[in-house]
Amino acid sequence: GKTELTEAAARSLFKLMAYKDEYEVARLFTESDFEARLSAQFEGDYKIAYHLAPPVLSRPGPNGEEPKKHRFGPWLRPAMKALARFKGLRGTWADPFGYAAERRTERALIERFEATVDEVTETLTAETRDAALALLSLPMEIRGFGPVKERALKTVLPQWDTLEQAYRNPPESAFRFAAE
Repeated sequence: GKTELTEAAARSLFKLMAYKDEYEVARLFTESDFEARLSAQFEGDYKIAYHLAPPVLSRPGPNGEEPKKHRFGPWLRPAMKALARFKGLRGTWADPFGYAAERRTERALIERFEATVDEVTETLTAETRDAALALLSLPMEIRGFGPVKERALKTVLPQWDTLEQAYRNPPESAFRFAAE
């Protein structure tokens, strides 16, 4: 009757699958009501500018600094509308953004999490329930995109490894207490 594990798995898998890629950013900026929402928030003569760090134009600095964002004017909106329409290319061989390290990492995270869910589904016991819940909830700690996500992964991936080991090798005390 408890659904915590199922809910944790569903939320985490959704989070991993709903990453913001170039197509999604373009869709968000070109939604039909985006400009209407801006007009409702700002008065007077304002100009829209997009501050983006596209992988093609932005590289990390020589000392590991984050890529610098570039300013693009309203002329970018038609290009973004066109890009949003090409979201069907996502994940296919024709996806020009799919070969980037960030996209490969995002797909690998999904595959790893699906394998984790399969393992938990097949091997869950009362003794490993808490470790399973921690493991299935961990992807919720991955925040942001680009360099922000990269920093989060440097923290989360070692935790993932540790939690996997804790799940696979529960302390003997867990078995002893369960048997008493």
